[in-house]
Amino acid sequence: GWEPLAFSEIEPFPRAVLAHHYPDVPIYGDFTKLRDEAFIADADVLVGGTPCQAFSVAGLRKSLDDDRGNLSLEFVRLADAIDDVRHAAGRQPAIIVWENVPGVLSVKDNAFGSFLSGLAGEDTALVAPRGKWTNAGVVDGPRRRIAWRTLDAQFFGLAQRRRRVFVVASAREGFDPAAVLLEFEGLRRDSPPRRE
Repeated sequence: GWEPLAFSEIEPFPRAVLAHHYPDVPIYGDFTKLRDEAFIADADVLVGGTPCQAFSVAGLRKSLDDDRGNLSLEFVRLADAIDDVRHAAGRQPAIIVWENVPGVLSVKDNAFGSFLSGLAGEDTALVAPRGKWTNAGVVDGPRRRIAWRTLDAQFFGLAQRRRRVFVVASAREGFDPAAVLLEFEGLRRDSPPRRE
C-alpha cells in the first residue's frame, strides 16, 4: 500500500531498473537537490542508504574525508528539510530509515557519532560509550529519537551473508523507532541456523 513519491539515483543501471518497475515515479539524480522540491511535504517516510565505500575496507575507510561519506550528513540535511516543510504545513514529522555497512560504526573520525548527532539535533558529535559504537542502541535528542541495529540479510530471506546497520529515526508522536528495530521480549525461540 505504499506509494513512492520519487527516487534519487545517479547510476544508469539502477535508474533503468527503477524506471522499469515504477514508470510513473520521477527519478532524480543528486538527492542533495531535493530539499527545494515541493513534493517533500508529502514524504511520510524517507528511506535511503548513502554510499558505503567511504566506511568499508574496500573504499579505504576515508569516512567523512571522502565526498561519498559526507553524503550521510547531506542525508540528515534532507531529513531536516522534509521535517521543516511538514511542520510548516501542520503535519507530523517524517520517519527516517537509513542503512550502511557496519564499518560506519568503527571509522576513526566517529562518522556515526556525527550522523547520530545531526539526526538527534545536537550541536556536537555524539561519542560512543566506552569509545566504541555497539551493534544496537537508542539515542534521544532535541529533534528526534533514533534507534540503530546491525542485521544480517541471510536471516531475512536473502541467500547471502550481508550485514548492514539500519537506523530508524523520527519525532513523530506515538512512533518509537526502538520498537521497530529492537526486540524487547527476549529470545523468541526462532534462532537463526548455525554454520556447520
